[in-house]
Amino acid sequence: MRSQPKREHIAARHLRQLPGVQVLLPRIRFRRATRKGAVWATEALFPNYLFARFDWRSLLRLVHHSPGVAGVVHFGNRWPTVPPEVIDELQKRLGEQEVQQVPPDFAAGDAVRLAGGAFHGLEAVVQHVMPGRQRVRVLLEFLGRQTAVEVPLDKLTRVRDERAHLL
Repeated sequence: MRSQPKREHIAARHLRQLPGVQVLLPRIRFRRATRKGAVWATEALFPNYLFARFDWRSLLRLVHHSPGVAGVVHFGNRWPTVPPEVIDELQKRLGEQEVQQVPPDFAAGDAVRLAGGAFHGLEAVVQHVMPGRQRVRVLLEFLGRQTAVEVPLDKLTRVRDERAHLL
């Protein structure tokens, strides 16, 4: 299924209320940089898409016109299906809540982005993790030279795309 932008959760909620429709909305929970610091965010693993199993002959019109749904994926007259094994594997990995949390653990050498404060948005490399103090020493390029700075863990986010990491 294709959902309206940023409305995957709305489409899933309405589709789950329809009898004979099974829904899977894989989501990830990760830390995102904001001006006020890093915050936890939950997003669809596949933006604008979710999975639904239903009898398309009798429920297609009802499913297609549900709130949050942009359309049922099709290619001309062909309605693609996802093998049940793939859906089962996704459900097994995600659990009942359908959410995979990306741990915020950092290690030396990780590329990070600073969130909030004077250095908001700058990229750095983790130099040393100090777990007892919940701080990390990072090396960042500032004013043309590399500088080591200690930063609280909640002010860092990963640079890499978390969806690609999970897939």
